[in-house]
Amino acid sequence: MTKKVTMQQIADHLGVSKYVVSKALSGKGGVSEATKERVIGVASQLGYFAQNSGYVKAGKTGHEDGRLPETGVRQSVLVLMPNIRFQTRDSVYWGRILDGIASRLEEKEIGSVIVMEQKVEGFLQLLKPEGLLGMIGVGEIASSMLLEIHRLGIPMVLVDHEDMLIPTDTVYANNYDCMYRLTKHLIGIGHRSIGFIGNIRYSRSFFERWNGFRHAMEEFELWDGHDHLTDLAAMEHFDEPIKAWLTRRKKQRLLPTALVCANDSIAIDAHRAAKELGMEAPGDFSLTGFDNIEDAARHYPPITTVNVPKEWLGIRAVDKLLERIERPEEPLEKLMILGDLVYRQSIQGIKP
Repeated sequence: MTKKVTMQQIADHLGVSKYVVSKALSGKGGVSEATKERVIGVASQLGYFAQNSGYVKAGKTGHEDGRLPETGVRQSVLVLMPNIRFQTRDSVYWGRILDGIASRLEEKEIGSVIVMEQKVEGFLQLLKPEGLLGMIGVGEIASSMLLEIHRLGIPMVLVDHEDMLIPTDTVYANNYDCMYRLTKHLIGIGHRSIGFIGNIRYSRSFFERWNGFRHAMEEFELWDGHDHLTDLAAMEHFDEPIKAWLTRRKKQRLLPTALVCANDSIAIDAHRAAKELGMEAPGDFSLTGFDNIEDAARHYPPITTVNVPKEWLGIRAVDKLLERIERPEEPLEKLMILGDLVYRQSIQGIKP
């Protein structure tokens, strides 16, 4: 049997006192953020969190027949989505995931509390564990916030995010396979020079889409090392950096015949930037997005994309959370939801 990891082992590894480790893992003050991050990192490496050591264990929340408890106080599910960058409730992507969560919780007659706090301190003031069945995290969430929830033994499911420090159930769109299939379709209709646009460090989803794109290009021996626009800084629109990138590629006589964008909003900006340079899709280049937001269908030309079943991601997150509450000892799962390719007028084939 594997020996239990202790706070003293973590302290010895770092060369600090057990008291410092205890403070850092308890979520209390008294240690710097840098020290706290070091402690969390080493604790994760040694397997401390995986054994749930030192954490408050949630009581049995379900009946033996699988029904949720009947109490005088209506318990709720915490829905956590920090308001960062484009990750907002009004987003045409994230907002639809929230709609799916809300509809399923309403169907199950379970309350919800939506929190968009970014800082741990503010989050802790809002957190009341005694009234929570569990938590669903939507999008990117800081490890420190997830640690507080894990420390309290609150069951949680993450949507479109994964944290290597904290073991949880996760729900994802199958970004890799969908982008691989989309890129293969462009190759199949004759494209050989294809450019990727999107910040691959923005989210796990974008990175998986990039890998799916690259895999398809390598499989057909089309990966030539030409630069792609993979480092877009956070801003409202990307017209200017895309325009600069296209201008550089044009001077190098390396303009792609197709642009694969990490999402639909980037694809719309890419088309606008290309038009300023006198290029139109699909006549001068083919254009694809990802997510299938409403604006992609309304755009002229309508944009070929991948339909991510956004509401379904939210619905399955609720289902997974309720399963976890009822059967807490079962292995953790990563649920992959497959999207569909949506072919529209923004692409056309190239004759050999």
